[in-house]
Amino acid sequence: MNEANTISEQALENKCPSCTASIKFNPTIGKFKCEYCGSEFTLEELKKYSNNAATDANNASNPQQQATIEQSIPADNYSNYISYKCESCGAEIVTDEQTAATFCVYCGNTAILKSKLSGQFTPNKIIPFAKDKASAVEAFKSLKKGRPLMPKDFCNEQNIEKIRGVYIPFWLYDIFVSGDVEMHGEIITHWSRGDTRYTKTDIYKVIRGGTMAYKGIPVDGSSRFDNNIMNSIEPFDYSAFLPYNHAYLSGFLAEKYDEEGDANFEEAKKRALNSTRNFMQADATMYTAKAIEKDTLLPQQTNREYAMLPVWMVNVKYKNKPYIFAMNGQTGKFIGNIPLDVTKTILFAIIIFIIVVIVGSIISYVSFHL
Repeated sequence: MNEANTISEQALENKCPSCTASIKFNPTIGKFKCEYCGSEFTLEELKKYSNNAATDANNASNPQQQATIEQSIPADNYSNYISYKCESCGAEIVTDEQTAATFCVYCGNTAILKSKLSGQFTPNKIIPFAKDKASAVEAFKSLKKGRPLMPKDFCNEQNIEKIRGVYIPFWLYDIFVSGDVEMHGEIITHWSRGDTRYTKTDIYKVIRGGTMAYKGIPVDGSSRFDNNIMNSIEPFDYSAFLPYNHAYLSGFLAEKYDEEGDANFEEAKKRALNSTRNFMQADATMYTAKAIEKDTLLPQQTNREYAMLPVWMVNVKYKNKPYIFAMNGQTGKFIGNIPLDVTKTILFAIIIFIIVVIVGSIISYVSFHL
């Protein structure tokens, strides 16, 4: 029989200073709003009342605002889990070790798992949610606009299985790139004399060199989220960054990183190199055609920060097939794979074919009788 070690920890929860009910961050007003008494507070006001999750040190000093957590570590299993008792209703909730903030499925209260966001896992900064759940629902429903080949009933709200506001861990890299890019360049000239048309191609060896400084290239630090999806909802407006505080997690889920910053630097480096190559290629404006042959670009990491960025994850099920959408919780940019209606697509292809045939026939007729 395998034994498990048990470690006692604590979950943080924001309480309304007016009525002591659970209070959550409201993206619409940019403040913490109590759903019970309607009171609104800024983060500084919550700190003033020594609120549990909002204090600068993120220490819970009030025993009545703490929920006990037990972490069981099976001796033969690398998949750990966290169990805690909700202090509001007493239910026991179980989650995995990557989750940093979660909900009680019975009463809906947020539990912020402090140990998952302490020490090396403490983010440097955070962009709070600016878009609410209703915005994510409306963005999904509006997908039908300008997409005539999409199934008519796909964007029905009842197809949404789950909507989650999640703070996703990102590594932000400052990268300095220096070096040269060597290209094959061509200048193509056309002219005519009488009935003869001439083409001249001049070939050049083109070299562009210089330096580029990139600040805050984001790379998703959680293996549970598709990097392509996370890249597609960029950019985030970094002017909205605030110093990290546990309190902003209230009302949302959160993940801690499970991909180290050193390992994810490769992805950031690739993005920096591609951007530098594209910029230098675009700078060779006098050439009709140009193609990069080689480069000596050297990327150097000058700084790295750990941040929490807001994302609405929308899970849709249509005709027993799952679809995943994501919305930038700050800007509202909404992305995901959209199915095509097979019947509409076939009809559209037939119509296009008929139009092409008709237009081609008209052109042939006119050309023949001229």
